[in-house]
Amino acid sequence: MKTEIKPIGFVYTASEKIPRHWTVSNVEGILNVDKKFAAGLKDIKAGQRIVVIFLFHKSPDFTSDFLFQTPPNHEKKLGVFSNCSPIRPNPIGMSVLEVLKVNDNKIYVQGIDMLDGTPVLDIKPYIESKFDCPSYQKK
Repeated sequence: MKTEIKPIGFVYTASEKIPRHWTVSNVEGILNVDKKFAAGLKDIKAGQRIVVIFLFHKSPDFTSDFLFQTPPNHEKKLGVFSNCSPIRPNPIGMSVLEVLKVNDNKIYVQGIDMLDGTPVLDIKPYIESKFDCPSYQKK
């Protein structure tokens, strides 16, 4: 099966130092969405969080040598599907970003962990559930 996915836009950030993960990032940037999709941004508002699906476009090709990797915050190797490495069988990433503002086809965001020029594949709403809340306890 072959699947073709085309970017809906690209990431712009002036920052040269990009954190490894969105949970530790304060870096600001812009999701520059293709103008033909601008109307689809209508209900995205400042203050909300969005899920951004993107392509690790500068990662090396995946081989079986990368099935186990040692993330920087671990001492042992983990399976590729147990870590956030950009070196994956399908080089797809996901980040949850805070929306600062929306202007035409541009979403200004904070929490960037993507390189300048990263292809954006999709944007989805971040929907919190009671299971996301650390204080939630099963009864």
